[in-house]
Amino acid sequence: MNKSIIKNISVNRRARHDYHLLEKYEAGLELLGMEVKSIRQNKVSLADSYVQIIGGEAWLIGMHISPYQQAGQFNPDPERNRRLLLHKRQINKLQVDTQQKGLTLVPTKLYFKGSLVKIEIAVARGKKTYDKRQDLKAQEIERQIRRRVDL
Repeated sequence: MNKSIIKNISVNRRARHDYHLLEKYEAGLELLGMEVKSIRQNKVSLADSYVQIIGGEAWLIGMHISPYQQAGQFNPDPERNRRLLLHKRQINKLQVDTQQKGLTLVPTKLYFKGSLVKIEIAVARGKKTYDKRQDLKAQEIERQIRRRVDL
């Protein structure tokens, strides 16, 4: 199977609105079989999830994967913490960034890369209210320009 085929599952649009995304990383996820089947049915939500470095490992906290119907009683907790698969040097760099620079780690996108589930995480700095207003104003101006060009 071609590993370069990418199919988006879930995009965290709120992350772009609330944060300045500085650096992005691709990570694998440690999942159970029922979770992968549920993800294939697009029953997943990245809202209110974040990444935390605990004990030298990266953990995705708060991602909701709905229970797989055919699994019955064997479904895991929908909001359990899931380990991210990153290289040790990447984890160390992320830990330094979050501790020293006051940045945070947010998941931005969940997707299939071939048959593997991958997650894109970003090192981010929180936006102030006036930054959000400026972004909305710039988007509105861009929209108006596109409308005028189309006429």
